[in-house]
Amino acid sequence: MSNDKTNAMRILDRSGVEYTVFSYPCKEAIDGVTVAEKLSAPVDEVFKTLVTEGKSRNFYVFVVPAAKELDLKKAAACVGEKSVEMIAVKDINKVTGYIRGGCSPVGMKKQYTTVFDSSAKEKEKIFVSAGKIGCQFRVSPEDLRKVTGGKFESVTR
Repeated sequence: MSNDKTNAMRILDRSGVEYTVFSYPCKEAIDGVTVAEKLSAPVDEVFKTLVTEGKSRNFYVFVVPAAKELDLKKAAACVGEKSVEMIAVKDINKVTGYIRGGCSPVGMKKQYTTVFDSSAKEKEKIFVSAGKIGCQFRVSPEDLRKVTGGKFESVTR
């Protein structure tokens, strides 16, 4: 399995974070609700990683429940921006080093300000992308917060 490890997995390993890897057959990006179905996981435990850009031109990462939408006003307020917008799909790799559908909050090209929706705090474990399409890890949200230097805020509607 070690050859199949993603950068995100190696970072969790180095940080001493326990996680479980789940793989599923998938050739292209699919929505988080479908990921939950493929994993036979409760949809409220599957989180998607969204990347935004603020008016300041800084990038921000938001990790939100798969079935919910990021509230851009709440998101902007919690990172001290007037507004934030989702980055274009064509820019995902350039900004994060990941591809659409395989974007993990761990191990991006740079450590961007990362915000986890406060609903993650209520879960013992959540699923997030492990850094490639068809691969998720189940991990403690608090461990993820520590590794990314992130915070918990209410950012969905």
